[in-house]
Amino acid sequence: MKRMGILGPAGTHSEAAAIHLNELLQEKFELQIFSTIDEAILSVEEGLIDSAFVPVENSLEGSVNVTIDTLAFSKGLKVARELIWRVHNSLMVKAGTTAIKKIFSHPQALSQCRNYFREHFPHAEIVAAASTSKAAEIVSESAPEDGFAAVCTKRAGNLNSLVEFAEDIQDNSSNSTRFFQIVRADEKIDYARNESPEKIFIVCQLLGNESGALCNVLEEFAHRNVNLARIESRPAKTELGTYIFFFDLETNPPAGRNSELHAMLIDESLDAVAKKTSWLKNLGKFPVLK
Repeated sequence: MKRMGILGPAGTHSEAAAIHLNELLQEKFELQIFSTIDEAILSVEEGLIDSAFVPVENSLEGSVNVTIDTLAFSKGLKVARELIWRVHNSLMVKAGTTAIKKIFSHPQALSQCRNYFREHFPHAEIVAAASTSKAAEIVSESAPEDGFAAVCTKRAGNLNSLVEFAEDIQDNSSNSTRFFQIVRADEKIDYARNESPEKIFIVCQLLGNESGALCNVLEEFAHRNVNLARIESRPAKTELGTYIFFFDLETNPPAGRNSELHAMLIDESLDAVAKKTSWLKNLGKFPVLK
């Protein structure tokens, strides 16, 4: 059985989403837990595992920078699939806890519940942990009178013998996280019949910092009517003020255009953009699962 790396420990949102993905796929994966996202991705690059399933963006908190940065500067990787996962955060405590004084969780999860904390626990200390599961582990090692609580999945709480103090405490009921399944570039993907490519993910660096350089790149997509679902910039890690750009291209054709013509125009736009950038990396054409 092939192995898929996820961010651990057991009980994270990453594990819950990966279990769901495994239920959807024709080809099943054995889940292997890693302590960091970049470790999971680099293990794919080094051939130690077959794929990594990692968060890339949250609808409330934005991009998971370590994922896109590691993808941008890695070699020989591509995105095989995207999964959009609805986030459900629970407040878990030791049995017998009556007053909550300190709340632990991953920074992303804490940020997703700011308003809840402000309303219900304005005087509680908010403490960042390495993951939602690590937060549950910390609380499990405390005494009820300590007043510790963890923002985590119900599974993480159950694994650590915690009880639910409150459910669905996220500030936005539509809070979702995008995950990428990442594989080596030469990996053949066993797609199901109902999976069709919906996006292309590219990263590039502009030629210098001339005025209008980004606009010139965007025009190559615009005048061919190729829609960009997302644009983001990140430091190029070379010198201050130098950036790389990430683009999500939608592969579905606009009304009145057939798929073959649209695919050709996408290829044309990528060739044109490559001539206007220092480098361009195509990180895959992939389906989106919800």
